[in-house]
Amino acid sequence: MRGDDRQTEAMFSYVSSEARVPQDHPLRPLRGMVDTVLRELSPQFELLYASTGRPSIPPEKLLRALLLQVLYTIRSERLLMEQLDYNLLFRWFVGLNMDDPVWDATVFTKNRERLLAGTIAEAFFERVLAQARTQDLLSDEHFTVDGTLVEAWAGLKSFRRKGDGPTPPTDDPGNPTVNFHGERRRNATHASTTDPDARLYTKAPGQTAKLCYMGHLLMENRHGLAVKAHVTQATGLAEREAAVALVATLPGTRRKTVGADKAYDSAAFVAALRAQGVTPHIAQHTTGRASALDARTTRHPGYEVSQRRRKRIEEIFGWLKTVGLMRKVRHRGVRRVGWMFIFATAVYNLVRIRNLVEART
Repeated sequence: MRGDDRQTEAMFSYVSSEARVPQDHPLRPLRGMVDTVLRELSPQFELLYASTGRPSIPPEKLLRALLLQVLYTIRSERLLMEQLDYNLLFRWFVGLNMDDPVWDATVFTKNRERLLAGTIAEAFFERVLAQARTQDLLSDEHFTVDGTLVEAWAGLKSFRRKGDGPTPPTDDPGNPTVNFHGERRRNATHASTTDPDARLYTKAPGQTAKLCYMGHLLMENRHGLAVKAHVTQATGLAEREAAVALVATLPGTRRKTVGADKAYDSAAFVAALRAQGVTPHIAQHTTGRASALDARTTRHPGYEVSQRRRKRIEEIFGWLKTVGLMRKVRHRGVRRVGWMFIFATAVYNLVRIRNLVEART
């Protein structure tokens, strides 16, 4: 018998959002881990807010909403608010009741700035790592370091000579015609008017130069979890300098190994690692110039293991760019881009921890 297509609106619903979300939904274990992290961060939230005035968006709900934005690749806060308005799964995860109004996108962005001013992303990242440590998922001896370009939210037309005054109006102020032929543009003489912290950079000869930042990760080799994340301006030495700084933050006095690709095969970088008591397991240059490593390092079986495991760091970069909104950031300035890069990496770790724990059961 054919069913009736009549549509009637019910005034009340007797099924809660908690009951509508399946017990085996993949967001449920994430929600449990996130709630644990947010409870631990509650004292730090108290320091960011005044004791008087109108209540703001609760930081716990704001961070859960940002996590959904990263996890589901929602490209703007306005689309995120739209999803929160009608998506029951999102409402359940954030902690909104069925009838709670959603926030204005501008208000949400303003409240997010308060978290940007604090070190909330770093604290969130460290609390997530603490959960991985309690599950015995982290290695304290073997690591990998690498960097990737993060395209800035700025166009090449905004890259103009420093000190130049405002350009005269054109027939299309929103997208003016600019002729760069014959002009040599460099970071020393030019800067973006849209994002002054972005730098013009090309990964390899013959590739297109873009306004970029550089994201850096330090990964432990046992399960491929990121243990450190950092963003710098894109320069030729940024990868090696950031790698040395990240390795220096590793706790403990046990001998460690750090794997890396051929871009890190330089005498200065190898010496800097050895000065910290770290064995460099770096891929060797095979053509063009001599390698900074010799058989004293490469003859050990552990070197071959590091060369296989180090490639897993590309999985993190791939997730961050295809899912985590890091292919082309929507924020400007090293501070904001760095905050979102660290937070997105923490979200990756949450997903990875959930998968590893479920694989054990």
